[in-house]
Amino acid sequence: MWLYHLFSLSLRDIELILAERGILVTHESIRRWVLKFGAKFAGRLRKRRPRPGDTWHLDELFLKVNGELHYLWRAVDQNGVVLDILVQPRRNASAAKRFFKRLLKGLRYRPKRLVTDGLRSYGVAHREVMPEVRHRVSRYLNNRAENSHRPTRRRELQMQRFKSPQQAQRFLSAHAMIYGHFRPRRHLMTAAQHRRARARAFRVWREETCVQSAA
Repeated sequence: MWLYHLFSLSLRDIELILAERGILVTHESIRRWVLKFGAKFAGRLRKRRPRPGDTWHLDELFLKVNGELHYLWRAVDQNGVVLDILVQPRRNASAAKRFFKRLLKGLRYRPKRLVTDGLRSYGVAHREVMPEVRHRVSRYLNNRAENSHRPTRRRELQMQRFKSPQQAQRFLSAHAMIYGHFRPRRHLMTAAQHRRARARAFRVWREETCVQSAA
């Protein structure tokens, strides 16, 4: 599971890696495990993470889903931690408000500041959903959200695009949480701090996926 979400590997790549380690399993079984357990494990990791920051950066990315244009709405905090994502067919005011309400419901607190690009839909949603929060519009201050799209683009290319909006939402929700869990902001850490963060990430993963009891 973590190999699939952390690296740009196909299911057949993972089948081969496991075979080299003496574990015989088909790529179809791995696909079923990802579908069955991905969202569950991601939800457990979400509960274990520290409370995110109070500055939210929001951005949207276009996706081709089964030949049709959709938009991936993404929010990250000032540290680059992904707060949530939502795949929608539009990027109008209604879509922005839907995403704002999803964020507030999932996180259960309001930020001190929002940072977005110049899309007017954000302004409408801000005024109607959380007008008391400061809103900064700047294409240059929103690099954190834009940079967080890169893993999505890599997986979209490796998977040869998503087959349906439901598949994209299900996979990307789990992917954002699992990928971020194993990818601390290394450039802000010393080597010793990074080793401790990496060890903790594996320990939490083993606890939440019951690897120890299955061994």
